Amino acid sequence: MDVWDQLAVEASQVYLTDGTTAKSPFAGTTIEKLPDKVLLHIFSYLSHKEICRMARVCKRWRIIAYDTRLWKNVSLRPEISGLHVGSLESLLALISVRFGPSLRYIELPIELITHTVLHELANKCPNLTHMLLDFSTAMQLHDFSELQAFPTKLKYLCICLSEVIFMEGFMRKIYNFINGLEILHLIGTYEKVEEEEEEVYEVVNVHKLKSATPNLRVINLYGINFVDDSHIDAFSSNCIQLECLAVNYCSKVVGSTMKTLLQRSRRLKCLLMNGTSLQSEYLLQVEWEKCSLQELDVTATDLSTECLVDMLSRLPGLRFLSAGQINGFNDSVLKAWMESGNPRNLVALDLDSSDNLSEEAIYKFLCKHGHQLWGLGLSGMTHITDSLWQTVLPILNNAKILILGTQERLGVNILVDQLMDSIAKNCPNVERLELRWDPDNLRFSDKSQKAIDTIRVKCLKLKCLCLRWKPCVALEKIQDIKSAHK
Repeated sequence: MDVWDQLAVEASQVYLTDGTTAKSPFAGTTIEKLPDKVLLHIFSYLSHKEICRMARVCKRWRIIAYDTRLWKNVSLRPEISGLHVGSLESLLALISVRFGPSLRYIELPIELITHTVLHELANKCPNLTHMLLDFSTAMQLHDFSELQAFPTKLKYLCICLSEVIFMEGFMRKIYNFINGLEILHLIGTYEKVEEEEEEVYEVVNVHKLKSATPNLRVINLYGINFVDDSHIDAFSSNCIQLECLAVNYCSKVVGSTMKTLLQRSRRLKCLLMNGTSLQSEYLLQVEWEKCSLQELDVTATDLSTECLVDMLSRLPGLRFLSAGQINGFNDSVLKAWMESGNPRNLVALDLDSSDNLSEEAIYKFLCKHGHQLWGLGLSGMTHITDSLWQTVLPILNNAKILILGTQERLGVNILVDQLMDSIAKNCPNVERLELRWDPDNLRFSDKSQKAIDTIRVKCLKLKCLCLRWKPCVALEKIQDIKSAHK
């Protein structure tokens, strides 16, 4: 029974009190009597697809559903949970009637990116500050020769690049409108690239783009197969306010301009280089002790042990480190890092699939720094079992994110009930919990239901619980946990 059915039942109830009859305090309460501002607040929790369905209920709901305050953030990409707009005429009407000055963020697919749409957004949506343009499926662009207007207050721009379509004709038209950009995302086609690529196209002229965006604080170049060190050098030469640079899965980045980048970008705090082709010789030349880096991701790179020791022992302010899937990350690296004292500010650590780290070295590190960690990932390692976790969980009392286990079959069993109970008792602040062990290694007991109850009652901040186990008695209780889980 939902809340409105419950109200209807309550409204019809008559109670006996001291021999007299009394109506329920909810008598006469119906959704029609709720004020418009309350309905508007309720609608704000719905997706736009659901809001459109609500608009068909009655005239009053239709008026509320079309309130521009519900249309501040709009996605028109139906394949990613957005709305489907059947024609350009329909979109132009929406921009004029429904979006207007309230619109702050919009996502447009390739078929809706035309000069008329961009003109309307520039003219009718003066407060538009965030935009995503998805060209990723483009085989041909619209004609932008008549493009004379573009939103001028953009602080955030995300462009999903096409695999083969050159964007320079479009970009040339918008350069004069985007000099206020602070956050730029260029998303490449990394997932579509084949192992033997015949030819790589530079579909966006990064060197011209950097000249048009001098105020960038965040630059994310994700999975772009033509991006190399020269492009990093170009951005660093013009964007003096740069705070975050991400070049994840840009395989041509080797780090040859890393020294220059950190010398120029004194405000740089976040450097993400997951899946790049970094070479140790270049990183050994960097003056790490003089930079302001707080977040570093070198996952799945081929850095040597010498390079890792040199880098970590000279980075004084590191708060987040992701360095998994690196053969060179071994016990000597962890030991040298601890002896340098640099992990004193660390709050998050991800060492996924670091097979050359021993259980003893990890234990010593966590004994010294585990109490300060908000996030810890030790997944993908067969030698890290629940016995280590049981030992260190009392230390991880400030943890908000915990990632445990490996999908590989183990020679030992994982006692899930005891592990869950220990997490509930020692980690009251946990918000995300992942158990990645193979289901065949998990062992349950009659206390499974109690373990789930314990974690539900004691971990009140838990928002995401990922469990990869076989159906068991606890699954019914899992459904009660108010968190998204896979």
